[in-house]
Amino acid sequence: MTATATPTETRKGSEPRSTTPTDAGASGDVVTLHRRTIDRILLGFGLVATAAFVIAGALLTWGSSFSADYVKDELSSQNITFPSAEELEAEGRDDLLGFAGEDVTTGEQAEAYASYIDGHLDEVADGQTYSQIDDRGAAAAVEEATEAGASEAEIAELQATADQLAAQRNTLFKGETLRGLLLSAYAWSTVGAIAGYAAIGAFVAAALMAALVVAGIVHLARNKRTS
Repeated sequence: MTATATPTETRKGSEPRSTTPTDAGASGDVVTLHRRTIDRILLGFGLVATAAFVIAGALLTWGSSFSADYVKDELSSQNITFPSAEELEAEGRDDLLGFAGEDVTTGEQAEAYASYIDGHLDEVADGQTYSQIDDRGAAAAVEEATEAGASEAEIAELQATADQLAAQRNTLFKGETLRGLLLSAYAWSTVGAIAGYAAIGAFVAAALMAALVVAGIVHLARNKRTS
């Protein structure tokens, strides 16, 4: 009959020797986390995340509302109105017929009217910008001709050119400035719209996190009753 090995073997003249694994404390401390502790940590994280999403959603909503009001107030103060449908058709701007006769109060309308202005500016000086027009040089040419004793006809011709360039530069400067302001309003409107969508996403995320927190609390309560 074969002898069965036992966890502890005794030899003559020696202490009993255990075959069980070495105590874990000899190599390092072991931290034990209970399931309920982990659940509480996750619940705490969920509560913090829910609050963060709610705050983010509120701030984004405020930013979206502020942007919309700011753009509307600024554009309304300009009192800009689109031409009638007949005028737009006569100018070949069928793409703007949907805005005919409307007051410019939104970012979308501002972008459309900026396009309308741009079409007119292209016709002022063959597509040049105000910075490309040398009206100062033309004015200097008039002075030089006058000092040199040029004829009245020559001076008058130079003066007419200088006046024309000055008028073009002035028109382009005003038009490009207004166009830039309208496009800035459109940009602010776009940022506000994005903030609005982000706010919706934040509130949806907050609702989901809140649902998970409630589910976690119910889970803890059930385990407490059954334990």
